[in-house]
Amino acid sequence: MRITELLKEESIELAVSLDSKEEAIDRLTGLMEKGGRLLDRAGYKEGILAREAQGSTAVGDGIAIPHAKVGAVKEPGLAAVTVPQGVDYDAYDGSLANLIFMIAAPAGGADLHLEALARLSTLLMVPGFKEDLLKASDKREFLKVIDEAETAKYGQAESKSPKEGEEERQAAKDRGERTYQLLAVTACPTGIAHTYMAAENLESTARQMGIALKAETDGSGGAQNVLTREEIALADAIIVAADREIEMARFDGRPVIQAPVSDGIHKARELIEKAVSGQVPVYRHVGGGEGISADGGGDGLGRKIYKHLMNGVSHMLPFVIGGGILIALAFLLDDYSIDPSNFGKNTPLAAYLKTIGEQAFGLMLPVLAGYIAMSIADRPGLAVGFASGTVAKMGITFANPAGGDVNAGFLGALFAGFAGGYLVLGLKKLFSKLPKSLEGIKPVLLYPVCGILLGAAVTTLINPYMGMVNDGLTGFLNSMGGASRVILGMVLGAMMSIDMGGPFNKAAYVFGTAQLAEGNFEVMAAVMAGGMVPPMAIALCTMFFKKKFTQKERQSGIVNIIMGLSFITEGAIPFAASDPLRIIPSCGAGAAVAGGLSMLFGCTLRAPHGGLFVLPTVGNPIGYLLAVVIGAAVGCLILGLLKKNLE
Repeated sequence: MRITELLKEESIELAVSLDSKEEAIDRLTGLMEKGGRLLDRAGYKEGILAREAQGSTAVGDGIAIPHAKVGAVKEPGLAAVTVPQGVDYDAYDGSLANLIFMIAAPAGGADLHLEALARLSTLLMVPGFKEDLLKASDKREFLKVIDEAETAKYGQAESKSPKEGEEERQAAKDRGERTYQLLAVTACPTGIAHTYMAAENLESTARQMGIALKAETDGSGGAQNVLTREEIALADAIIVAADREIEMARFDGRPVIQAPVSDGIHKARELIEKAVSGQVPVYRHVGGGEGISADGGGDGLGRKIYKHLMNGVSHMLPFVIGGGILIALAFLLDDYSIDPSNFGKNTPLAAYLKTIGEQAFGLMLPVLAGYIAMSIADRPGLAVGFASGTVAKMGITFANPAGGDVNAGFLGALFAGFAGGYLVLGLKKLFSKLPKSLEGIKPVLLYPVCGILLGAAVTTLINPYMGMVNDGLTGFLNSMGGASRVILGMVLGAMMSIDMGGPFNKAAYVFGTAQLAEGNFEVMAAVMAGGMVPPMAIALCTMFFKKKFTQKERQSGIVNIIMGLSFITEGAIPFAASDPLRIIPSCGAGAAVAGGLSMLFGCTLRAPHGGLFVLPTVGNPIGYLLAVVIGAAVGCLILGLLKKNLE
């Protein structure tokens, strides 16, 4: 599929005048709709805005590539505008965007379009290509420039078969020659545009410097131009320009530079110069996602534990959220009067939803333990962590092998994950002394059998003590009176706002989900109320205290209302980053008020996410809405008092 097959004349506008980034997005989504690419324009635009909230898609040098891969897209497509006067698109280099391509990619289905999108991203890094597009007098000439550039760059490469290319590389290896001096891997969160732009810029910059460089692109359609073992072994260094996790174990013992994908686009020469300097530290792969350099660099113990925990929590949350919301819907759709003792399963639909939800929710502890262990010990740790987490969930003890006597719960699974992971690391060291002829049976026999047995035994031993701690904590929460519960709600609400998605926020959320599993539904309600307040407080402040914000901030504030109502605390991060001394205390105070009022009003929540959209599942919904609104108003007023008017 070629680029011109994705870009229709109906989706192109030349020499337009735009006053803001928001107007540009609205104009381009309209062009995308004219091209017949969308099922739902509003849904697609929401996806574009969500991507922009993660960071501007402006790549500098007058180019922006907003993109979204969502279900609102009917078929892949492009839209384009040229803006001679430029428009502020929040570029890192402060440049105004003159050329904007918008990409629409369907959430599922075939990925034949990804090659064309990758080519477009690559061509935009070619000198002169952007200027030729800006000079185009009409839409046909615009498309002709693209078509000719694509043919010039890829036509000859397409004529050579993969077999011929592989034969040339193999011949070089047979002659004892190395094919590439440097290697690179690029990856961005969506894997659509920046992945390929970084790869192209690294390769083209290396060519200008007389250096042979091969770049692997880890895009949404899978890895392409994959690095081989021989290439990795012979290369001087590997540049990893990625904003998400990639397979790093293959680089163990090799010099590796790790950088954001944006550095591959904007700092390619610096990365390459460092790579050939001979001063690159050797990467040592430890566990599933860790790496330390030969010069002793790496994470401290606390940071490592936090990363392992977050790996488990991130994989656990989909089970908690999906299962929890299905359970909440079951209660919403059931008839309590039929049989109060069987509430949630009195009607067929409710019983179905609750059963599915309970099964998904019940996997949270094994998944938590499994992925903590995998983060520590790589793949051999996964089975050991899953099994140990299941032992913790069942409350198995040596006195009662059938389980059920103790409630080890979340804390037990937490311990099981760490214990399982470090046990497997110990087994790896122990089995490293075995003959190499037994190497093949380690992952399929020795690690699973010995690891699961030892991990389960250690978890079984510790279960009674974890049960005592868990029961004590649950009893303490249940015994708390009105004032104490309000204070707890205020503390949890403030924690959700302190770092807006960071360690404090995640600690409060994990505590809420753990108590949700124990039946303490008031805690989860206070946690979510506190998390909804920061973006809403900022949005209200941009409306009622307009003189204290720039026009761009006022426009972004409107989006924060939606993010706050959806329980996306991270929407407040750009504001907090620009003015932390005023934003964080204000939002923290408002979130604390919301959490405390939620507890005071006796609000409960069975769904661990969803914001306003799960309001029907909230106990005392009127009180809950009141708590959130009052908290947002308090945060707004304090912020309005602290911030000064702009000149």
